[in-house]
Parts: sequence; C-alpha cells; structure tokens
Amino acid sequence: MSDSLNKNENQEQIKLVKEKKRKKDVIVSYLIAITGTALLTIGINLFIVPLGLYTGGFIGIGQIIRTLLVDYLGMNFGDFDIAGAIYYILNIPLFVLAYRHLGKGFFVKTIVCVTFQSIFLLVITAPSEPIINDIIGACLIGGIIGGFGVGLTLRAGGSGGGQDILGVYMTKKYDDFSVGKLSIIINAFVFGVCALLFDISIVIYSIIFMAVMSIVIDKCHYQNIKTTALIFTKSPKIRPLITSEIVRGATCWKGEGAFTGEETNIIYTAVSKYEVSRLVKRIKEIDENAFVVIQEDLSIAGNFEKRL
Repeated sequence: MSDSLNKNENQEQIKLVKEKKRKKDVIVSYLIAITGTALLTIGINLFIVPLGLYTGGFIGIGQIIRTLLVDYLGMNFGDFDIAGAIYYILNIPLFVLAYRHLGKGFFVKTIVCVTFQSIFLLVITAPSEPIINDIIGACLIGGIIGGFGVGLTLRAGGSGGGQDILGVYMTKKYDDFSVGKLSIIINAFVFGVCALLFDISIVIYSIIFMAVMSIVIDKCHYQNIKTTALIFTKSPKIRPLITSEIVRGATCWKGEGAFTGEETNIIYTAVSKYEVSRLVKRIKEIDENAFVVIQEDLSIAGNFEKRL
C-alpha cells in the first residue's frame, strides 16, 4: 500500500515539475518575443527615422500617416512618436480576424507583441541628429538590428501583427498564397506612396533598409523550412502528441523489429524546422527509447500549413 502511495506521490511531483517547466518556457518565449519588438523599434527609430527614411508594412503605413498629420496638417504630439499609436489602431480590426480564425494562442501572443511594439514605438523616440550620418551604413546597421529583432519574435512564436495576421489568414484560405507575397504587395503600396510624397532617394534607401532586414530575418527565422520526421516507438502517446499538441497530420503503420521481432508503431509526419526540437524533446519525454529520423529542407506539395 505504501509503495502505491509513494508511486502516486512521485507521479504528482513529476507532473508539477513538468507544469512549472511548461509555464517557465511560456514566460521565456514571451520575454524573447518582447525583446524582439524592442530591437525592431531600436533599428527603426534610432537609425532609420532620423534620416527621414521609412520602413515597410503596417509600421510604414503608420509612419506615413504620422508625417501627413505632423508636416502637412500641422498637428503637434510633443516628444511622442504618434506612429506607434496609429500602428496599434490599424491592428485592432486584425485582432478580431486573428481571434476568429487563427486560434487563441496566436491571438494572445499577437496582442502582447503588438501592444509592446506600439509602446516601444512611442517611448523609444528618434534622436534629433542621426547616430550614423552615412545613409548606407545606417540602413545596414538598422536592418541588421531590426531583422534580428523580428527573427527573435517569430522564433518565439510571436507575431508583429499587421501583414503577419493577414498573411497567416490568407495562407490558410488559399493554398498558393504566402506571407511573403502579401508583404511585397503592402510594401509596394507603402513605398509607392513614399515616392509620391517624398524624394525618390528616400524610397531607394528605405528599400535598401527593408532588403537588409528581410535577409537577416530569413537567417534568424526558419519556421517554414519543411522537415519530415520518421518515428519508431512502442508508445501509443506519440500519435496524439503530433496531432493534438504539435497540431500536424501524420501517417501511421505497424512495423516489426528486425532483431527482436516485436511490433512497433511507425509514424511519419511533416513539420517546420522550428517545430523539430520541440517534437523530439516531447517524444523523448514520453518514450526515451523512441527512434527518430529527421530529414530537412524538403519541397512539400499539398496540405502543409504555413505558420509564423
């Protein structure tokens, strides 16, 4: 009887430890995502804005509206950069879209990231004089810092809102659509307006900044690199791990060990590269004897969900 009680107590302790670790991992992911939004703001407001340049996406739209309000309509907002507040307002209808169609987890993280991004845009004000007078140098440094920040946010499962929300929604609705395509469309609009309102050199240097930032984002974030996993396990818990926790499809069949002759479960699934470490870690927690084969960077046609 005492052995049974001790076993139950040990299981409860293990559950508590796992739950604490899960909560810690969630907190760390949020802190990383928020840090990423701060770095993006630093890259933009400290290096790009002092030179009169613009970024793309919804932040760029917010910057253009701010310029129109301040320079053309003569409004005065003091020391605050009103672009942050405009950016948040533009995202409000997209929050509704995320809540209804993209899941609670994505919605909550998006709210947190966009809120902090807007706050940072308000409080991290651009200096009156450029930190780097060389425009190309400022584009490079700002793009590296901003791109690294966006990469951190995405790798932590966060979202910068704006085109990220629209892009994920569109990829779910249309198989041949991507976040990249939407970004190109929105950036073409932003820089087209800049070309009409400002000197063409502003547009050229702004595009250089966005190109550098995009390259750095790609190096930091590999969420949509397709990866397959072939899993050999005797545990029946691996299948629900993939379908319910990782939320990916899988194909399963029965196999037989060549040496032991024992029956084993064979599971084949496709995940993003960023999901691999989480998948392998959880498999080992469930079945430490499981055998996993990973193959990276594949071309997958069909119903593979693209995620941020």
